[in-house]
Amino acid sequence: MSATASTPLSAAASGDRTTLLVLDADPLPRLGRLTGRVRIEHADESTLAERLPRADVLLVWDFTSRAVRRAWPGEGRRPRWVHTASAGVDHLLCPELASSDTVVTNARGIFDRPIAEYVAALVLAMAKDLPRTWDLQGRREWRHRESQRVAGTRACVVGSGPIGRAIVKSLKALEVTTALVGRTPRTGIHGPEELDRLMARADWVISAAPLTEATYGMFDARRFGMMQPSARFVNVGRGPLVVEDALAEALSKRWIAGAALDVFQHEPLGPDSPLWDVPGLIVSPHMSGDTVGWRDELGAQFVEMYERWEAGRPLPNVVDKKRGYVPGH
Repeated sequence: MSATASTPLSAAASGDRTTLLVLDADPLPRLGRLTGRVRIEHADESTLAERLPRADVLLVWDFTSRAVRRAWPGEGRRPRWVHTASAGVDHLLCPELASSDTVVTNARGIFDRPIAEYVAALVLAMAKDLPRTWDLQGRREWRHRESQRVAGTRACVVGSGPIGRAIVKSLKALEVTTALVGRTPRTGIHGPEELDRLMARADWVISAAPLTEATYGMFDARRFGMMQPSARFVNVGRGPLVVEDALAEALSKRWIAGAALDVFQHEPLGPDSPLWDVPGLIVSPHMSGDTVGWRDELGAQFVEMYERWEAGRPLPNVVDKKRGYVPGH
């Protein structure tokens, strides 16, 4: 049977219980109302490939794992719907999955406001020199300084999805003049051909873009070199958007005034990574969207989506697998 975003799978259609396979992470998801209605199986990275052919639906709860990319290729039956409990989908979109008729959805909508709040906090922390204040306090050193006014500064936000738009809203509340850059220019959104010009004028460059072939390594030595010496850079998108060595050099040579990274090329960031010691860099452990109760929200979102799918209603958050993200407004 052909699968679409609004068509229940063969097991459900035949009257058999649907098999939901969960790629586990600790703690396990709370699936509430699905208990007893759905055959729930679990897998880890070592068992996913073996169990994948039995599944009708795959819930990628461990959104840090790349096990789906390794397990998907090969012959045989595969799930007709894959949902990842994350905004990004680059960890699972292998060519075989991208070219299949399997529907892929993501957790769009869960992380928008928390990440926007986190970005606003970073902007204020850097403008008000809070990291150095805490450092000086730890050394019991009284050193008066002047801080920067945020209102009236300029921000270039890269990534026009819900997260990018929420960041713009938060920054506007701080009276920051914002420019939003997306893949396609439209009302209120600049196209990628304007990025260099906008970055060169910005006090804040905020990366919230999805990871695709077009965005991989987009923030490199050339782009850091065109930023103002007083500018700061923040990445809450995907780690590989940034050439980390180039950012480290830009900070060490004071081409830019500061930066904050919440995502990295390789996670977790090892204790021997030189990024820990880069001057002017704030390092956080991929936590910008993770507020108290976020896992419960992800579980509740999936349960609601499953019930829509089971009832034959169109699914939200369907990923355009060629583009690598959910098309937005």
